[in-house]
Amino acid sequence: MKILVTGGAGFIGSALIRYLINETGHDVVNLDKLTYAGCLLNISSVADSPRYAFENADICDANAVAAVFDKHRPDAVMHLAAESHVDRSIDGPRTAVETNIMGTFVMLEAAREYWNALAMAAKAAFRFHHVSTDEVFGSLGTEGAFTEQSLYQPSSPYSASKAGADHLVRAWHETYGLPVMLTNCSNNYGPFQFPEKLIPGLITKALAGEPLPIYSKGENIRDWLYVDDHARALVMALEKGQVSESYNFGGAAEMTNIDVARAVCALLDELAPASDHRSHADLIEFVEDRPGHDLRYAIDWSKAERELGWRPEASFETGLRKTVTWYLENKSWCDAVREQGGSGGRLGLGADSKPG
Repeated sequence: MKILVTGGAGFIGSALIRYLINETGHDVVNLDKLTYAGCLLNISSVADSPRYAFENADICDANAVAAVFDKHRPDAVMHLAAESHVDRSIDGPRTAVETNIMGTFVMLEAAREYWNALAMAAKAAFRFHHVSTDEVFGSLGTEGAFTEQSLYQPSSPYSASKAGADHLVRAWHETYGLPVMLTNCSNNYGPFQFPEKLIPGLITKALAGEPLPIYSKGENIRDWLYVDDHARALVMALEKGQVSESYNFGGAAEMTNIDVARAVCALLDELAPASDHRSHADLIEFVEDRPGHDLRYAIDWSKAERELGWRPEASFETGLRKTVTWYLENKSWCDAVREQGGSGGRLGLGADSKPG
């Protein structure tokens, strides 16, 4: 199978491509615009594979996307390209809307035109796999978990734009018959994640002796999914999932943000004893919360276990240790990507955002 992966130079996309090349026999075409969060270093370990090809293109560019379909003739699409940072979406919602909604529209239309022209057998086998987030479901109370039937109640421009994309994907199946599937995941973490996200941000800031900002009192709860478990889940969904179905993937690891920060700091105290900034937990400081900050996310992934045979393998403890170790051993990567696109300042207050 030849799979077109959008956003393959990003965090989850690159983990997916490394898994596809190293663990399966599938061919991969990576379509990526190479924005600030996309880095070809992320897939350098598999870039020389004869089963890998790269196309530098924007998913909002209909002509470029159509050309990629025409050139590579994929058997499936795994659509991951997105503006994924909540705080950036608060400060600049237009970019999130254009990429996540219009970009998905362009991908769907290009896939539909390509799919309609396929021979009968290839048409029946084709899949458009849209990769989404649990944030589309909004905030949970102290109990319960999101299921595939949960109502959509997005709180941020990011989650609203991903919700809009989810609805487009379902509409293209219901209206045009395009064979689609959707997956929604909890918070990912692991190697190669851009340092603006919580865990890599804590690691890189702590090693530099910078303050570790935690929103409000750090009581917001997220379920943490190790990225390699997610990559495996995505492939299983593509290979075994049913057309028009959605599948949730979670890590069975609910943690408050403050507990995540303390766990990272404890590992740095252990694994970086030469650091000038021990105890790293002394760097934690509480800051003003961001607008619309959801209290709790939790994922019920029993459908994926039942129908796909998937379950997460990494515990939060083992996954976090692997993650911290990787960042300690790859400081040059961290420096390179921070120079590439890290603002270094506080995002997500909305004070500098412009209308539209």
